[in-house]
Amino acid sequence: MFTIREFLRSEVKPALGCTEPGAVALGVARAVEELGGAPVKEIEVVVSDSIYKNGMYVGIPGTGGLKGNDIAAAMAALQGKSEYGLEVLKDCDADTVKKSQAMVDSGKVVIIPDLDRHGVYVESRVSSENGTAVTVIESTHTNITKVTLNDRVIFETEKGTEDKDGRKTLSIPEQVESMNYTELVSMAEDMDADDVDYVMNGVDMNLTIAEYGFTHNVGINLGSTIKKLAGDHYDSDDLSSRIKAVAAAASDARMDGAPYPVMSSAGSGNHGITAILPVYVVGDHYGKSSEEIAKAIAFSHLTTSFIKSRMGRLSPVCGCSVAAGAGAASGIVYLLSKDIAKAEKAVEMVLGNLVGMVCDGAKETCALKVGTGALESYHAAMIVMGGNGLNGPQGVVDDTIEKTVANAAS
Repeated sequence: MFTIREFLRSEVKPALGCTEPGAVALGVARAVEELGGAPVKEIEVVVSDSIYKNGMYVGIPGTGGLKGNDIAAAMAALQGKSEYGLEVLKDCDADTVKKSQAMVDSGKVVIIPDLDRHGVYVESRVSSENGTAVTVIESTHTNITKVTLNDRVIFETEKGTEDKDGRKTLSIPEQVESMNYTELVSMAEDMDADDVDYVMNGVDMNLTIAEYGFTHNVGINLGSTIKKLAGDHYDSDDLSSRIKAVAAAASDARMDGAPYPVMSSAGSGNHGITAILPVYVVGDHYGKSSEEIAKAIAFSHLTTSFIKSRMGRLSPVCGCSVAAGAGAASGIVYLLSKDIAKAEKAVEMVLGNLVGMVCDGAKETCALKVGTGALESYHAAMIVMGGNGLNGPQGVVDDTIEKTVANAAS
């Protein structure tokens, strides 16, 4: 069984830009590191359907508006560092971008979709005068499972590893899938001061990129538009406009390629924006302590991972609105009541509302879905806190939260 600290460090990580081109960049960077610094001649990356879809139209940080898995791969080959994880491109500068674009224009970078592969899969093949290095990323965006150099295995995760009692060792997402909801979310109360600081650092990270979204012409400018339309109402006791605006502004900036990281949740930056910011805004409004807010945000992350473990890391359903929106709703209710049963009711409200929302790829209009998930999380929480909720099974909502999430995932 994992600890809350292990969960947070595994499922809640900083990510620079969209995590799908981030995974492509990570795989390429790791392959290049095996080639001993020799100039790259060619890059070929085979990706799953979802990695391909989510990397086509999304902005790459620091490029001035360039989009796509191919530019991310080229930048990683020139200046990426795999030790940075999903911040692999953070050392890239304007010169890197210029050279990367020339590499793409010359046909040296090829992205191949394998439409029979689903979820997270990235196979990066990089060639230089020193030979060819290949990396494979599977299951999660940073999970490098194999590295080869000239067909010689440099690193490979062991298949079917077992613990000292002979049981198969499961990843944290796999363990989450096997847990019931109450058992999982109760872990939020086990946080110590370091865990609180880690979570609140994620708040600062996501507020910073939201402020960038408010003050720059990025994406579809949904966040700044909502804030402007709200006027004096923006700072009222009805937090609807503020929650939707701040979440949308962060996504506006992130999808446009703003040069700032976000704190992700369950492998997605937009999930992190939705799971974190609504809970923070409510906590800040009601004068809650950093510890109370951090535990509620951790509760949100745990709920988000609970749902994603059933729906899949990448799925046809929009996780940033459905899974993270439900996570935020549960976190807000937990912040205000400490009642897990009520938090479950808030999850039901969001799933009953948004479960049909489709993921049509990472791009500027993700801000619309992030904004919707954030707003509906607040409304669902307020409905439950007002003593209302869904009565009995209806639609995807079943008689337990485990069955409800299974219905939503099917």
